[in-house]
Amino acid sequence: MKILILGAGQVGSSAAYHLSREEANEVTVVDMRPDVLRELQDRLDIRTVVGHAAHPDVLGRAGANDADIVVALTDSDETNMVACQVAYTAFHTPTKIARIRSAEYMSAKDLFTQDAIPIDVRISPEQLVCEHIEQLILYPGASQVLDFANGRVRLVGAKADRDGLLVGQRIATLKEHIPNTEARIAAIYRDGRAMLPDGDTIIQENDEVFFIADRKDIRVFMSEMRRLEDPVRRVVIAGGGNIGVRLALALEQTNQVKIIERDPQRARHISEQLNKAIVLVGDAADEELLLEENIDNADVFCGLTNSEEANILSSMLAKRLGAHKVMALINRASYVDLVEAGSIDIAISPQQITIGSLLAHVRRGDVVKVHSLRRGAAEAIEAIAHGEEESSKVVGRAIEDIGLPKGCGILALVRDDRVIIAHHDTVIESDDHVILFLTDRRKIEQIEKLFQVGVSFV
Repeated sequence: MKILILGAGQVGSSAAYHLSREEANEVTVVDMRPDVLRELQDRLDIRTVVGHAAHPDVLGRAGANDADIVVALTDSDETNMVACQVAYTAFHTPTKIARIRSAEYMSAKDLFTQDAIPIDVRISPEQLVCEHIEQLILYPGASQVLDFANGRVRLVGAKADRDGLLVGQRIATLKEHIPNTEARIAAIYRDGRAMLPDGDTIIQENDEVFFIADRKDIRVFMSEMRRLEDPVRRVVIAGGGNIGVRLALALEQTNQVKIIERDPQRARHISEQLNKAIVLVGDAADEELLLEENIDNADVFCGLTNSEEANILSSMLAKRLGAHKVMALINRASYVDLVEAGSIDIAISPQQITIGSLLAHVRRGDVVKVHSLRRGAAEAIEAIAHGEEESSKVVGRAIEDIGLPKGCGILALVRDDRVIIAHHDTVIESDDHVILFLTDRRKIEQIEKLFQVGVSFV
């Protein structure tokens, strides 16, 4: 697949990294900064073109005439929109994906159509990050909360602690603990290594456990892994940028929200946008300010400024001063493991959250959702099974007969309005939404082939 990425910023570079790792993809990156492109080309097997992302001659040099997908990820919404328009009009590019940061553009009706601005998929990293943090606040104690089948099913990651009812016991005893509900443990990460568990696997303290369950059963299963935490009430947000304001707007009706912003003019502007949240002017790394605002009573502190160093320092300070849980927005992948090993509870990576939205449109077969996990090493996928037994490698077959590659498991099916937790003898039917977990994303091509429908196959 020929993929043209416009913009080599943090999101664009991350997309190039993930997409170029798959052998079937030919990736070209366009940016106006030759030094940034040289650095990318030194690390990745990609082609680069220097120039303005929306100029027709630049897109022509980059190969837009035979590109399958154009992904516009520059920092300018307007550049991304014009680039997609040029790709559609001048080069008839089949699929156009654009990063749109502005909430005003995202909410505009009838703006993004083939007759207006021909963008097939809009991605807002700020919105995706905000939704990600909302889920973590809704399920205290979770390190990941991922939606499938329009929210009917959720894959949750949680660290097992000594108060968890299942800790020290075999997974098979889960049914005895909660007889009237079903869940499936997808994977366990122990000392950084992935395990695909079976019924005899014993959950140990500090294991990171990924399990899938119907949305209504999540809290019950969380209690098996760790002592349930009290609901979040008080939230302090450092940074009044796009993400900070979106999160404050999302939480202020149900939580006590304070937002700290250094720029007085920006603070005044966002205070007019918010209804209940309190806006404070100051430095989130100011110990005196945090003490004055009773940081020791905060359930969650979120460092969401544009500076990851400021986010790390303010979050560490908030934790030391008594905040119950702290989260920090961190762009550099090399920092993530480092800070989570220290006093920061959750490191939030915008690139990691955003890349899944891109991958869902690059995958072969009818893949409707992709979540990238464990710094891109693992993936959770929702694919739709099509065809009949004669034309499909999965339809009409029990899971144990499908021949899944090592490191891959089918976790659940969503059939019509029912959630079916998968077992070895579960038979997949046409139009089932199949949710899979891959501990090794290098096996993705084998999974794609399973879900492709052919006239016949050997």
